[in-house]
Amino acid sequence: MELKQYVQIVWKKWWLIAAVVIVAVIATGIKSFFFTTPIYQAKATLIVNQSPQQAGVETLNLGLLQSNVMLINSYKKIVESAFIMDKVVEQNASLGVTSEQLSSKVTVTSSDDSQIMEITYNGSSYKQAAQIVNAVSVVFLTQIPNIMQVDNVTILDKANENDKSNPINNSPILNILISFIVALMMAVGIVFLLDYLDDTIKSETEMLQTLDVPVLAMINKINRHDLGTDSKPSMTMKKDLGETAFASINQ
Repeated sequence: MELKQYVQIVWKKWWLIAAVVIVAVIATGIKSFFFTTPIYQAKATLIVNQSPQQAGVETLNLGLLQSNVMLINSYKKIVESAFIMDKVVEQNASLGVTSEQLSSKVTVTSSDDSQIMEITYNGSSYKQAAQIVNAVSVVFLTQIPNIMQVDNVTILDKANENDKSNPINNSPILNILISFIVALMMAVGIVFLLDYLDDTIKSETEMLQTLDVPVLAMINKINRHDLGTDSKPSMTMKKDLGETAFASINQ
């Protein structure tokens, strides 16, 4: 098919494409503005950085740095453990969460070959999320010397409870734009599918391609208004003495 034929197919069903796009955009807008609960993410950063000292001056020990990096995987499991979560709930009853809720929403991540750990929490309130990650960080910092018999963890950055944060799951403009693009692609696909499934002959060119015979005449579709204003024929009945009945039709 040529490009002109593709354009003709799309233009013939433009109303269907417009209807699908409009419905999708309106539904996405309503969902984004009225039926989506915003979720906020707070983050605290910790660093594993103990280094030995010589004559009161800290020295860089590559072997110790490597061991600190290897310890991070263990630290991540400890942070997410029920022991730490129970301590957080016990020491911060005002947070109003259970240890099970903390375990399901607290995430600990780290980059490869990095001494940095990030504790994140997703919740419906940014202030509460910030309080939770800070509480988890403090409890982990105080408990790790008792668990691992080492003291090599420092809180690098705490979450600021007063920061104005945007939700991580709700961007109405972006959602509407994505919905518009996806709906447009889907609608165009539906139009081409309907055209592909329609095997009726619609033009002289299709007739020649299908039957390979010459076309002698083509009768276009005639609408009622093409017949004139007085499209309904009028009929009068006449009957005279000695004559048979007959009907005359006036066009």
